[in-house]
Amino acid sequence: MELRQINTFVRVAQFKSFSKAAESLGYSQSAVTVQIRMLEEELHTRLFDRMGKRIALTDPGEQFLARAYEVLNEVNKARLSVADEGALHGRLHIGTIESLCYSKLPAILRVYWQRHPEVVIHTTIGEPEALIQRMEQGELDLIYILDEPRYNNNWNKLLERREEVVFVASPCLGEQLLDRSELRVEQLLDQPFYLTERDTNYRRVLDRFLASREIVLTPFLECSNTSFIIRMLEHNRGISLLPWYAVEQSIAQGGLCQLNVVDFQTTLYRQVFSHKEKWRTREMNEFVRLAQEMEG
Repeated sequence: MELRQINTFVRVAQFKSFSKAAESLGYSQSAVTVQIRMLEEELHTRLFDRMGKRIALTDPGEQFLARAYEVLNEVNKARLSVADEGALHGRLHIGTIESLCYSKLPAILRVYWQRHPEVVIHTTIGEPEALIQRMEQGELDLIYILDEPRYNNNWNKLLERREEVVFVASPCLGEQLLDRSELRVEQLLDQPFYLTERDTNYRRVLDRFLASREIVLTPFLECSNTSFIIRMLEHNRGISLLPWYAVEQSIAQGGLCQLNVVDFQTTLYRQVFSHKEKWRTREMNEFVRLAQEMEG
């Protein structure tokens, strides 16, 4: 049994496709087919059910997949144990959402660059589902997202931090609303709302809450850029729902007012993931270490 066969098996299981696995590995489809057949012959079992163009793991295949990840992880540890301990000089590709890219990532990357100026870092911005898909396809080293707690046997969760999501208003509107002892969502609906687009993480939480109350809300503005939403609120009358890290500075400077809405309180989590199949390089480990250090 060879490591390349195990790696190929994991990639086929990941993509559920011989052709896509071959493309991602730079092999021909016939080479992938041969490797899987040789692995099945050595293990004396069928790892995949082939149903036309569709494939699925058999029960033995599912069991072997869990062990395959363990093998690849141990190989990764062995490689790291003998890796060059000198300056970091590789590449790092991070996927993140827009609000984290503008609010959290700059401070981490500033320290990273000061300590490891030879590392080339590339960032990709997208929604969590798209970033997860690219991580699973091996296109991203790490993803840094804000979402409800995520779990998957194929992923390593490397960081998780609670993040409050809050209602904020423009200063003039905030002063008016803060005069009320208790605010409820229904009391805000006559104001213009500036919200992220539908199906984004914290917008999705709000939409579920409104649907449970049979409330229909039509925002004045929908935009994927939280920085633009914040600027709009600072200069125009309106309300939004945004993560605390995105609005903390503006609230401290008086550009926004936080609203205490008693019937809607939600928490999401900032999370960093890598794929278990991905070899965790020193560059990846250093980013996670700095993120943990700076996030407290």
